[in-house]
Amino acid sequence: MLRALYSSSAGMEAQQMNLDVIANNLANVNTTGFKKSKIEFQDLLYQTTSAAGAQQGGGNELPTGIQVGHGARVAATSRVFTTGEITQTGERNDVAINGDGFFEVQMPDGTRAYTRAGAFKVGSDGTVKTSEGLTVLSGFQPIPAGTTNVTISNTGFVTLKGSTGSTDFQLQLARFVNPAGLDALGRNLYRETQSSGQAELGNPGENGFGSLEQGYLEMSNVKVVEEMVKLIMAQRAYEVNSKSVQASDEMLRNAANLRS
Repeated sequence: MLRALYSSSAGMEAQQMNLDVIANNLANVNTTGFKKSKIEFQDLLYQTTSAAGAQQGGGNELPTGIQVGHGARVAATSRVFTTGEITQTGERNDVAINGDGFFEVQMPDGTRAYTRAGAFKVGSDGTVKTSEGLTVLSGFQPIPAGTTNVTISNTGFVTLKGSTGSTDFQLQLARFVNPAGLDALGRNLYRETQSSGQAELGNPGENGFGSLEQGYLEMSNVKVVEEMVKLIMAQRAYEVNSKSVQASDEMLRNAANLRS
């Protein structure tokens, strides 16, 4: 009965974290470029009372053993990098990635981070920046004052036209062997880790890299209905585990009240 108490409490703790992950997904349903997380569980150690294949004498052996588990725990939470819905905004500085890839961003300490959120702005010096003022790399060049037209092709070829003439340059995207291993920093940013592998740069629309869509933004890939179903399942699993705690408590109380 004590084992059942600990197993049920482990299950409740795991489902609480499951609920936390689902709640974060739902909270970011309208966050540009957000990638939902999924949680993975694994069972805990087993107590073996009788091992399968143990000899029972007379040449007989047990076909199955006796093992009792100790509950479940969270093994991992990983990002799902499927492409979200591409929504038209009409803003010339909004750029969506349709497929695989990230924009490269320079952090205040000089390190690099990566993002899928393409709601870019132009600073006072013409530098292309994120919504919170971080400089966007990925081959972006400053946009001079007086620029009247900015054209970004699906393959990342940028043409700036203004009173002083036109300027052309090529954008590049970054991708990773294991994007699920990226470290999420918040603010729509990810950081390279040993697990993700080093960033590989390439032109949009080539060699498996996603294409660019000017005037569009990639929205969150969270599906509300799917998350609500997961929410109900997590709630029911938590409830069932709590019922096991109550049943174990009742059995312990009955055992404590036994009289000779």
